[in-house]
Amino acid sequence: MRAAFAAGDRVLITGATSGIGREAARQLAARGCKLAITGRREDKLAEAARACGDAEVLQLPGSVTDQDVVKRHYAQVKERFGGLDTAILNAGTGDRESAQRFRAKGYVDVFEVNVFGACYWLEAVIPDMVAQGHGVIAGVSSPAAWRGLPATGAYSSSKAALATLLESARIDLRGTGVEVVTVCPGFVKSELTDRNDPKDMAFLLETDDGVRRMLKGIEKRKRIVHFPWIFTGFLRYVVRPMPGFLYDRIVGRHAKRFARKRPR
Repeated sequence: MRAAFAAGDRVLITGATSGIGREAARQLAARGCKLAITGRREDKLAEAARACGDAEVLQLPGSVTDQDVVKRHYAQVKERFGGLDTAILNAGTGDRESAQRFRAKGYVDVFEVNVFGACYWLEAVIPDMVAQGHGVIAGVSSPAAWRGLPATGAYSSSKAALATLLESARIDLRGTGVEVVTVCPGFVKSELTDRNDPKDMAFLLETDDGVRRMLKGIEKRKRIVHFPWIFTGFLRYVVRPMPGFLYDRIVGRHAKRFARKRPR
């Protein structure tokens, strides 16, 4: 198995303007990786690049929701680096909204980033990774993918779709040298979690700690990387297999409290 994140490795990180993506870029820059970073906010992307110090960083401003932009970005990556060793598909979004105020457009917007944005990058990077005989694709899903949580229908369902997509790709790519990792972090401090009430985020991790755990799991080529274990392990091994009638009864007690909370 080829070592991950060695000096000179070519790594793509989407959604690198803040939070997990930005910190992952900083930590990988310190290891000597060559980075291609994407994000919608050009000023924030430039700040993320500066935080990488003297590392070689290719800034790719634009949205993952535009396939033409993704194609152009990957062409720039190939021109600069000749390809990729690792793609960390981190770009994501989500808001809290009860189904009592269901808005289809809100779901479409979330799926465009969380699912289709990943699809566009998968289409771009898989052929060359297969051709070179190695590569790692790490998609950032969520424990919210494991059950439908109150007032997070768009986020939970999009992350479930992403997790299933990655699992299918992992099976299809067996034997090609391309490995697929699904990352399901618990609460990690970021712009997205800053929208939440701190009381609703058990075992909130500092960004640098969460990213170290994520990168360690990707290096080990784990099928599913989830952390912190005390929180995500409980969700995965206790809540996920819970019978539906019991889950509805327990979680339903809290649904009204979440339903009253509008997204910030």
